[in-house]
Amino acid sequence: MSDTSVTERIESEINNNDVVLFMKGSPMMPQCGFSAAVTQVLTMLNVKFKGIDVLQDAGFREGVKEFSSWPTIPQLYVKGEFVGGCDIVREMHDSGELKQLLDSKGVEYAS
Repeated sequence: MSDTSVTERIESEINNNDVVLFMKGSPMMPQCGFSAAVTQVLTMLNVKFKGIDVLQDAGFREGVKEFSSWPTIPQLYVKGEFVGGCDIVREMHDSGELKQLLDSKGVEYAS
């Protein structure tokens, strides 16, 4: 897979889904604690999101990191905007910032 197609695939997922989580494993079967933690936060808020397993393709996994200039997985995007990884998402959830972001972006969830 060329760099261009990896970038196009990432952009397509981000542009076509309100909330995207690039993660290790799937929302039903996270393959790392950090991915599980972000999945748990989104699930607690009843946010509909698309989980994309980066473990299926090493080139894609590296492409996701390069795309965001963020060195770790998971990575959360909301309405095309890079939010961050596990620690940032947890902190935003604890402080209420995550709900504010979802509200400001018009993302539906059960509060």
